[in-house]
Amino acid sequence: MKQLFEPVTPARGPALKNRLVLAPMTDTQSHDDGTLTDEEYEWLTGRARAGFGLTMTCAAHVQPQGRGFPGQLGIFCDRHLDGLARLAAGIREAGSVGLVQLHHAGVRSPAELIDTVPVGPSADVETGARALSLGEVEQLAEDFITAAARAQRAGFDGVEIHGAHGYIISQFLSAEANRREDRYGGSPENRARLLFDIVGGIRERCGEGLLLAVRISPERFGLRLAEQREVARRLLQEGQIDLLDVSLWDTFKEPREEEFQGRPLAAHFSDLERGRTLLAFAGRIRGGGDAIRCLEAGADLVLVGRAAILHHDFPQQVQTDPDFQAVDLPVTADHLRAEGLSETFIRYMGRWRGFVTAEDE
Repeated sequence: MKQLFEPVTPARGPALKNRLVLAPMTDTQSHDDGTLTDEEYEWLTGRARAGFGLTMTCAAHVQPQGRGFPGQLGIFCDRHLDGLARLAAGIREAGSVGLVQLHHAGVRSPAELIDTVPVGPSADVETGARALSLGEVEQLAEDFITAAARAQRAGFDGVEIHGAHGYIISQFLSAEANRREDRYGGSPENRARLLFDIVGGIRERCGEGLLLAVRISPERFGLRLAEQREVARRLLQEGQIDLLDVSLWDTFKEPREEEFQGRPLAAHFSDLERGRTLLAFAGRIRGGGDAIRCLEAGADLVLVGRAAILHHDFPQQVQTDPDFQAVDLPVTADHLRAEGLSETFIRYMGRWRGFVTAEDE
């Protein structure tokens, strides 16, 4: 438990006062144009005040056509700057390090939400998405880079590139979703090119003062563990990023692919050489014991999601009682109100099966 609350210093950016990270979570609380609301500000600064060493925003879309959810935070134009600057300052004043997660939903952008046809690496019959042209792929990389620079201008300590969960970068990584025949398709190296173009572009544009993180997920959405492990190896060893965030769905599960079973999924990443790059795991961290097991599994940082929704003061609870566990689900809407969730956020959580009691949905 002592290790969990020790400071840790990334290769770039400020030191974190502990190893607990507020995971980036969708909450649908922003204005329709992507600008910050008071509800979003209070949610994130409230968790920062409660003791998280690192506070990540929800996914912020880098292009209008990359919007994935109603009420999604935006970072694709300068009208977002005032709200982002307010949020960055609030997180810092609360004693936490602040990162914006940069996102594009790709083929998963609902057409009715973006008022146009969604786009992805290749055409997708199920969603009606069209394939990006080569020039549009290059513009996509530029828009991620510009968004990172905008976050830096707003005063954030860093950004995280969302390369997980079947969104656009993950779609490029997947051989099922990416059937391109140019330099962004075909081989695993080509399918990873967009991600590494963005990483290199952000580092060049924003310099050494920005903490740069990447989120990947090793399974589902057509991803193969061997290929994702190779992406992770490059990210860890090339030294361009400061934090690799591996979203495992369940930190302690075994891989889905039979050939890799016999040891935890996390072990396929924790055994990679990482130099000064920090490694973080996310997935079903419900209490102090889980957080410690996560560190024992090789992580430097622990991302907390649902348990942070259920308990605004999760870090304080764990520091006081190492055996602290999040309450069992479902919970009432009143419980969530008491933990600082807005009515908008509560309605969104009501869509999660088994999270909010039926009478409150």
